[in-house]
Amino acid sequence: MDATHPQLALDRQICLPLYAASRAVTRRYGELLTEVGLTYPQYLCLLALWDAGEPLAVGELGARLHLDSGTLTPVLKRLQSAGLVTRTRDRNDERRVLVAPTPEGRRMRERVADVPTRLVEGLAMSESDGRTLRRLLDRLIAELED
Repeated sequence: MDATHPQLALDRQICLPLYAASRAVTRRYGELLTEVGLTYPQYLCLLALWDAGEPLAVGELGARLHLDSGTLTPVLKRLQSAGLVTRTRDRNDERRVLVAPTPEGRRMRERVADVPTRLVEGLAMSESDGRTLRRLLDRLIAELED
């Protein structure tokens, strides 16, 4: 370790464990979702749409998922091709594209209902630790995106 710059020691960085944890969790979700034919980003889109309970504009969906429209649009196109969502122009504002789950997209909710439980079962973390981690990560995201 460089004594003049101890702040640069790898074991003092928060970025590495965050990056590694994100990759590991995303990989595990991917393994679980392959069974139902979804990718992790597709799953996130459907979660946001189910939570909303109404069509969301692409921009609103992107804001909920912390994704820009350039990243989100190809995911939505694949979901539409799979028959899981519709994308329609907003009648009140032609610039906005509204996204909503199809009946098949709503049925997918039942098919993935066990995914969060199956993910957590593989973690050596209590429910309380999970809630604490979520609060800390939400706070970190809010601070960094301000």
